[in-house]
Amino acid sequence: EVQLVESGGGLVQPGGSLRLSCVASGFTFMRAPMHWVRQAPGKGLEWISTISSRDSITKYADAVKGRFTISRDMAKNTLYLQMNSLKIDDTAVYYCEYNVYRGQGTQVTVSS
Repeated sequence: EVQLVESGGGLVQPGGSLRLSCVASGFTFMRAPMHWVRQAPGKGLEWISTISSRDSITKYADAVKGRFTISRDMAKNTLYLQMNSLKIDDTAVYYCEYNVYRGQGTQVTVSS
């Protein structure tokens, strides 16, 4: 059974940082492209980042490029999202995704 469990969200001031984690199980993590998506209040899902399987090539949405960094630890079956210079518009529930599977999400609130 595929499981994705996100953590690390919280309340942070504009300009602050957070690191999200996603522990994966039930599939071969090292062979899986992984993604982060988010859903802001009243809006649809927005793709924000992808990391490939073998060579860890990364891609980012323009909205987060230069501020967010996706990474993975193969030994821990864990996906990360380092978020710096957070903005109010980054407020959303953040989800990790593999194939058609998505975790339960972790809330990130950016507010002064």
